[in-house]
Amino acid sequence: MDGTSPEARDRDSAGRARSARPRDGLGRPLPYGAEGVPRQPEGVVRAPADTVAEAQRLLDEGKPFHAHEVFEDAWKSGPDEERELWRGLAQLAVGLTHAARGNATGGARLLRRGAGAVEDWARLRGRPEPYGVALPSVAGWARELAVEVEGGGAAVDAAARAPRLRG
Repeated sequence: MDGTSPEARDRDSAGRARSARPRDGLGRPLPYGAEGVPRQPEGVVRAPADTVAEAQRLLDEGKPFHAHEVFEDAWKSGPDEERELWRGLAQLAVGLTHAARGNATGGARLLRRGAGAVEDWARLRGRPEPYGVALPSVAGWARELAVEVEGGGAAVDAAARAPRLRG
């Protein structure tokens, strides 16, 4: 499929639009036929500890976009009372993705939004370290990186700047 017309759009098995283009390590689409990195399978239901471990592995590999997809699966499949936790962690990963792509404004904005979301969740639930994730430390990392991203404007090295989710 060439993706140039609505009729030629890639579709998943349910008929929803879903790009089959390969992606680079930061989730950017590549031309058809190019070699990309393996995609994260969608809709995987993991135990929370497995979600954190898989996301950390991807962050350490410099793949924050893919880590975001892991957090998004937890956000969509987890219990309602944890949705904001996983959504906030996904926002942090997307913020790092934008910062690594050189989008200083979007990166800083999402890093701050995600930091606020995980802090709010921790405060409301009285759980600063759910599943071993040190939310105060992660939020601090995000706010510091947001300031650096805005000040420097250059793309950050995603692997070098990956947060330590667990203490």
